[in-house]
Amino acid sequence: MTISRRHLFMRKPLADVRTDREQHGMARSLGPVQLVLIGIGCIIGAGVYVMTGVAAANYAGPAVTLSFILAALACTFTALCYAELSSTLPVAGASYSYAYASMGELFAWILGWMLSFEFALAGAALAAGVSGYLVSLLADFSVHVPAAIATPFVNATTDATGVHFVTGGGINLVACAAIALFALILVRGVSQSARVNAALVVIKVGVLILFVILGAPHVDTANWSPFIPENEGGFAYGWIGVFRGASILFFAYLGFEAVATTALEARNPQRDVPIGILGALAVATLVYVAVALVLTGLVPYRALNVPDPVAVAVGAIGAPAMALVVKLGALVGLSSVLMVNTYAHSRVCFSMSCDGLLPRFFSAVHPRFRTPHLGTLCVAAVAAVGAALLPISILGDLVSLGTAVVFCTVALSVIWLRNAQPELERPFRVPFGGIRIGGAWLGVVPVVAILLTMMMIAPVIGDMIYKMQHGDRLPAIILPSYVAVGAVIYFTYSYRHSRLRQAAGESALAADRA
Repeated sequence: MTISRRHLFMRKPLADVRTDREQHGMARSLGPVQLVLIGIGCIIGAGVYVMTGVAAANYAGPAVTLSFILAALACTFTALCYAELSSTLPVAGASYSYAYASMGELFAWILGWMLSFEFALAGAALAAGVSGYLVSLLADFSVHVPAAIATPFVNATTDATGVHFVTGGGINLVACAAIALFALILVRGVSQSARVNAALVVIKVGVLILFVILGAPHVDTANWSPFIPENEGGFAYGWIGVFRGASILFFAYLGFEAVATTALEARNPQRDVPIGILGALAVATLVYVAVALVLTGLVPYRALNVPDPVAVAVGAIGAPAMALVVKLGALVGLSSVLMVNTYAHSRVCFSMSCDGLLPRFFSAVHPRFRTPHLGTLCVAAVAAVGAALLPISILGDLVSLGTAVVFCTVALSVIWLRNAQPELERPFRVPFGGIRIGGAWLGVVPVVAILLTMMMIAPVIGDMIYKMQHGDRLPAIILPSYVAVGAVIYFTYSYRHSRLRQAAGESALAADRA
């Protein structure tokens, strides 16, 4: 098989992108409120219930609230890019479809493959969180789950030289069961799963609001002093610690892009998808900042390096019943994110399959439920493998790396489409305009989005390099290995089965015959 450079960078015609949405066979049942709830459902979860304590105790101190705001700022600029693209190209593949229409098939494959990486490992991390809180909750009722079925094969250990990874643990079957449960709910249908998600969102946000209301009167402001602790070397505290904390909490905002994958099932995607993206991000930021302020006001920040920091803070109030409610809320919160994450993952694979880049079963629609049932079960199985084998510390860093690639390419897609197709109807445009350099338009928002995303991810890369130099190569091996597997799949399957390339070949053959 001869690889053609022209075919590698063929762009999917925008007319075809827009036509695809009328031929998908899925029901249009989602309005703006449901889309905001889907976004909140996918955002509020592991970040506030798990990562807040780690970021405060190890890096930012009480200034973890500033870390949340910095991470939100970086995501807001990217969210504006998603909003423009989703209103211009309301299709299920989100950033994958945007790249296909603007930069060509090879870029689209890279984006789709990295989106799958992000969603699969995010699902694994969320399922690991569900497992941890469920085991803790059951222990409160004297039901003890064996560690062999509730811990991953690889575990993180900490000593004087830092964090290290050791093998030989169990297999986290509890996390696998959680993934399987929500995959089956999604197979039943999007409208049913949307109703389940709405209920879960109301519960988990309600629990966090209750925590803020009950905890605020017990805040000791002495715990906020100094607000930004003096740097102790490396990334420990100071302003550099605030930025390192933001790089961890970047994970807490992942999920707003899942709203963009719902375009095929939104009643009015041009209007409602941007509302869903920006609305969900705004609500999540307000909740995160409020919870972080109360959390660090109730407990000295150095005591928050635990897997259940919110429950620890409630324990400081002396309200055991509330601690139980918080653990239940954490389970609900993590579960809702897990469900929406699996939903978004299956829709990306659906779009790639429709284009011939993944096998056809990913786009098979159930005759009764009208959902991509086989694709949903397949992506759930991949996430389950990650949850069974890897600790949440590795999963979180890898998700952030994969997401950074996706976010930067989405911002580039805005710039590319503005220059290549300036006449396109854009119901929503990124604000603040741009400048022209050599005739090319460079938007303020997409450029800032790229710079802020790189700033968020730089500390994670530095930490991975440091670990690799000290013998822990696993985190640095996983991503390159995944990219290599993707290259093999693309050049052995996807390139040959690409419907865009096949259509181009048929057109050329017809022209020769004429």
